[in-house]
Amino acid sequence: MAKRRYYSQEFKDSAVKLVTEQGYSLSEAAGNLGINSTQLRRWKKAEEERNNPDETGKTPADLRDELNQLKKENHRLKMEREILKKAAGFLRQLQDQRRSSYGYHRLHRDVLQ
Repeated sequence: MAKRRYYSQEFKDSAVKLVTEQGYSLSEAAGNLGINSTQLRRWKKAEEERNNPDETGKTPADLRDELNQLKKENHRLKMEREILKKAAGFLRQLQDQRRSSYGYHRLHRDVLQ
């Protein structure tokens, strides 16, 4: 079984530049570097995805940053909602206590006087 080889990001970038900037074909560049052309094709595709914006004009890094920001905001809003739920429950209890107290005094005002 073949041992898995790991390549540095610098090597990958250089290999992709052979194809994109120097005009080598995928198979020619891969052969010169001693790697599989399929591997070089994957690296080229990953490089294009990393640097090219999508239809919204945002790169994947921009989208990742936006997603992280939205997750933080979502977490904050959920916490605020929980606080408001607790406050509403507390105020409801106070209101119920006042109503029951008012009703008691109203019913028994003749006895209290």
